[in-house]
Amino acid sequence: MIKNPSKTPAYPLDPLVEVMLRLRAPDGCPWDKIQTNESLRRYLVEETYEVLEAIDEQEWCKVKEELGDVLLQVVFHAAIAAENDLFDINDVVETVTTKLIRRHPHIFGDGTAEDADAVMISWEKIKEQERKAMGQEYESVLDGVPKDLPALTQAEKIQEKAARVGFEWEHVSGALTKVQEELDEFQKAYQDDNHSNMVAEMGDVFFALVNVARYLEIDPEMSLREATHKFIRRFHFVEESAEGLGRDLTSMDLEEMDQLWDKAKLME
Repeated sequence: MIKNPSKTPAYPLDPLVEVMLRLRAPDGCPWDKIQTNESLRRYLVEETYEVLEAIDEQEWCKVKEELGDVLLQVVFHAAIAAENDLFDINDVVETVTTKLIRRHPHIFGDGTAEDADAVMISWEKIKEQERKAMGQEYESVLDGVPKDLPALTQAEKIQEKAARVGFEWEHVSGALTKVQEELDEFQKAYQDDNHSNMVAEMGDVFFALVNVARYLEIDPEMSLREATHKFIRRFHFVEESAEGLGRDLTSMDLEEMDQLWDKAKLME
């Protein structure tokens, strides 16, 4: 561990920890006092997505604020754990610091890594050694992907793990062909009016598209988020344009709205 006992920490967490202790005190905040690690799960997820939104918007003051909210969740969880004699915030910081040093032997040891890919290979090997030492070896190559990840990200992680043992096409063209194959199968399910098959085949289409994104080093989750934001932006233009014409969208047909949509695209 990198330590300098004689130097005052430049980034102390004490004020935040003290506020949390006050909130959790017997005479503290009624809401904060009753929270558990389980009840806080949703807030950790929500705050993380708010950070992502702020980054997407390039609103750096907002990023600062939202990162603080995520940090609050970390301190909150650690405070509850400390109350149950499990661990405290110091243990959290020490654990992640030690882990980072251990997993970067090319920086803190005598290891070497010429590029980012080499770093990732080394990282995975070290993680595997850690699991083995703790008796937590994976039974399957696909183990270790969190089940609560967003579906697109989970699919990407699963495909990455399969690819590490050679289960992938040599070129993205194979993945693109698979997308068309899955689309054809969805089309057949639709023509057969078989809803359960449509659900299954739609999933296969998404999974195949994620694989194409992986080959092209495109983050599928972020790509879809950006597409959704683009749709919102263009639709707002359609709404504003219709209002400027004294029209209500419900009184316009698709062709009229599509003309406004095309204008929105030209303005980007």
